[in-house]
Amino acid sequence: MSDILSQSEIDALLKALNSGDEEVLKVNNEVVKEARNYNFSRPSKFNKEQLRTLEIIYENYSRILSSFFTGYMRTHSVVEVANAEQMTYNEFNNSLVNPVVLGIIDFSPLKGSIILEMSSNLGYSIIERILGGIGLGMKVVRDFSEIEKILLSRVLSNMIARLPEPWENVLQLKPRLDKIETNSQFAQIFGPNEMIALVTLRVKVGSTEGMINFCLPHLVISPIMDRLYTKFWFEQIVQADDSDVHREELEGQINKAVVPITAVVGKSNITVNEFVNLQVGDIIPLDSYVTSDLNIYVGNLLKFYARPGTKRGKNAFQITSHISKEEE
Repeated sequence: MSDILSQSEIDALLKALNSGDEEVLKVNNEVVKEARNYNFSRPSKFNKEQLRTLEIIYENYSRILSSFFTGYMRTHSVVEVANAEQMTYNEFNNSLVNPVVLGIIDFSPLKGSIILEMSSNLGYSIIERILGGIGLGMKVVRDFSEIEKILLSRVLSNMIARLPEPWENVLQLKPRLDKIETNSQFAQIFGPNEMIALVTLRVKVGSTEGMINFCLPHLVISPIMDRLYTKFWFEQIVQADDSDVHREELEGQINKAVVPITAVVGKSNITVNEFVNLQVGDIIPLDSYVTSDLNIYVGNLLKFYARPGTKRGKNAFQITSHISKEEE
């Protein structure tokens, strides 16, 4: 009769069920974990924190892209992250309406490709701005011509070239545009049930608004999934700030800087009348002796003492001592 529950155990079980408590229950002093539903056809591959980290990455990218669009299109542009969510590739592909702008991006050094999708009205507007128009887009939906595809590929290449900077704390990316497609049927590069992270950017170029989607398949970014946490991301920023990389780079730039060096043989004071009447052969006495060291100035600072001489037929000086900060 050990399977019969006592009244206290029944009351505890009903209380937990009525409160919706999903904590571990105890029945007959045995731990019983509550079962949860799991959809094997649509498994969850990205948790909320990983999606939030992707939002942070693309928020930085949005600011970079806003500056690029403003300068490239010569009109005020705003880019901001709308949301980041996970779905199957089939759901993403079914939401596309032809014609569409799809950029297949080689996500090196990761193996595989990601997809950049731009809404067609935004693509029409960008082409019109590039060709000197006001960027209102087209009222009639049609496929893109070959010349328009070339113009769009240049814009997408510039957009992709700005991806490494926001990703640098996670991975040193070397992305490259493989090809551009305007028909979603030719972009079946993943299985329909492959889980993806879809990051959506809301874009406004002049008076035209549209969307840009980044399709990041789990299959491609799985090697760096453990880095898509805000803790790891900010630790990388702190480590980068504390590292010697920036110091060495700064020292290298300083070492290449050109500074003027002046050797002063001596000084003298004369009147303006004496200066005006100077003739060839006149002698001006200095405040130094023949055996005195020269003052060597770096910029306007006296830093060294030296002896005059020659080297390879040219005037030169040999440093005999330097001036410390205390002596300055």
